[in-house]
Amino acid sequence: MIKKLPYILSLLIFQLFFSQEGYSEYYKLRTKYENFEENNPKAFPYIQSYINKAKTEKNYEKLVQGYKDGIFYSPSNEKKIIYADSAIGAAKLSDSKDLIGIAYLEKGIIYYYHYKRFQSALNEYLLAYEYTKNTENEFLKFQNLYHIGVVKSYLGYYQEASEMFKQCIAHYLPKTKSDLHPNEIYNNKKGYLNSLHQLIICYRNLGKLKEADAAIETGLAETGNDKDYIQEKGYFLLCKGISDYKKNQYQSALDHLDQSRFPIKDKGDFAWLSVDYFYMGKSYAGLKNNPESISYFKKVDSIFQKHQFILPELRENYEILINHYKKEGDQEQQLYYTGQLLKADSVISKDFVYLSPKIHKEYDTKTLLEEKSKLEKVNSWGSWIITGLIILAVGLIILLIIRYRKEKNIQKKYILLEERFILHQNALSEKSLTTAEEKKAGPDENKVEELLRKLKRFEDKKEFTQKGLTIHKLAGQLGTNSNYLSQVINDCKGVNFNKYLSELRINYITVLLFEDKKYLKYGIETLAKECGIASRQNFSDLFYEINGIRPTDFIRKRKYELENKNNFPTLNPI
Repeated sequence: MIKKLPYILSLLIFQLFFSQEGYSEYYKLRTKYENFEENNPKAFPYIQSYINKAKTEKNYEKLVQGYKDGIFYSPSNEKKIIYADSAIGAAKLSDSKDLIGIAYLEKGIIYYYHYKRFQSALNEYLLAYEYTKNTENEFLKFQNLYHIGVVKSYLGYYQEASEMFKQCIAHYLPKTKSDLHPNEIYNNKKGYLNSLHQLIICYRNLGKLKEADAAIETGLAETGNDKDYIQEKGYFLLCKGISDYKKNQYQSALDHLDQSRFPIKDKGDFAWLSVDYFYMGKSYAGLKNNPESISYFKKVDSIFQKHQFILPELRENYEILINHYKKEGDQEQQLYYTGQLLKADSVISKDFVYLSPKIHKEYDTKTLLEEKSKLEKVNSWGSWIITGLIILAVGLIILLIIRYRKEKNIQKKYILLEERFILHQNALSEKSLTTAEEKKAGPDENKVEELLRKLKRFEDKKEFTQKGLTIHKLAGQLGTNSNYLSQVINDCKGVNFNKYLSELRINYITVLLFEDKKYLKYGIETLAKECGIASRQNFSDLFYEINGIRPTDFIRKRKYELENKNNFPTLNPI
């Protein structure tokens, strides 16, 4: 009772303050709807009265609050954006940088949480940062730091992001145990729990699994059965399920994932829901390849189709579906999910190409410059060091961007080659069975068909791997002359002899690299000899010309695909 006394006194003073003319009506109006649940449209008659009063009195602080309430209680995402724009407009009419920063941050959270449009969200966060970087409002400062950390985590800068989330936790946690007003304690605990959740994601991707598990247990203990934090508990349960899966504890993983699914789904967080479905599918697959797993992988695709958003962690979802239908012999489904994988890569790459340089240029570099300015006042020598670091940082950023774009191009070409490989045998077969009827004019039909049958045997027996094979040698082996053989290959295969021979050899070695792991260990010279090409450089050039990717890049990507699987974070707002 003694601990509650400050709250009672605070409430009495608060009520006495708002009983004065001017503020009493705002307070009375808010008490009529502030206990409604989020997205409840019943609040709007009172909110509109609140907004109208603030407009009439040109009280921009209260007007911003009214629009923020409109965001919170609106069930429509489109209307949330409209209210957010109105809040920004009202904030700009005030002289408060904090108020403008709050309005921009609010809009960024809508883009991030309700739409998963990270590019738009980051733009708003950076605007909020510009207005609030010198703020004395600690809650606002750390709320912005949290969201910048979320974008860094999404881009894979886990170490940098983890340090940001640790700072947030150090700020929020003590306030959850202080004598602040219950509403402030609630907001700070939300900030603490979400920062803890993001730190778990960073730990998991940094390989700090013990730290991640300890943080998960802390999160579950902190949320308990408190209905105010049911969504946050859902996220911790999901983290627990993922941890169980990685320990091969599949049934335990399913139990935790199933418990987490409902609060996440109820809140409309489709990004986290797709992660939940993905790991449920993998856990079912771990239970003796349970066929139910495929239905969950398909649910991930359904969410992607609806929202045109997917987290990088879920790219493997399509690899699993493609391999499943490859084993089933269902080429139609193989092609569909290959197409979906290409779409997913396009969505992911657009975000990364935009976000990575922007956050470095407009946040990291600006932060460094601000620190540089401060240090210059203390020590002139420090300015040279900072300048050198900035130049080095910018140089590294440029190199990373160039490398990233090059890697994305190689990845795209690899995926296209993999798609071609799926239908390679059928395409090759159809090409081999092309008949003389398809040419406009040529030698006697029976002779052509006989020669085509010999060429088919030549292909099937892999005789094209002979070293030093020329059109004259092959003509002799097939019992014909080189001019006649050249004409038939040109008419029926659609290419000249050299191109025909090169395609056979490169397609042959490509199939071996796809199907037999041992060939991935061979050097380029050995692979060249295996398919009958004498020169290492000639082999590399032909491989690139036909497949669109260098053999060294292809082998690297193939090894990575077989041996490694990446995990990326998903996000949740404060």
